[in-house]
Amino acid sequence: MRNISAIACEIKKDWTKPNYAAIPYLNAMRVISDINDKYGYDDARSIVRYFLSNASSWRGEKAKAIKTELKAML
Repeated sequence: MRNISAIACEIKKDWTKPNYAAIPYLNAMRVISDINDKYGYDDARSIVRYFLSNASSWRGEKAKAIKTELKAML
């Protein structure tokens, strides 16, 4: 399983204009290592779920692969 912060960096490179609602979760993911980590009062699982729910406008092969990878972590 890859590091969540590495995945977030890859997302940032591919999704050049992210949905405004996904940005806070993407930023939080950039400092999370593991799906069991905490970010403030939120757990990483919640952050990843919220990111996925706000990332429906991110499309393409890379988006599909990364979303599948994040869902598998959950």
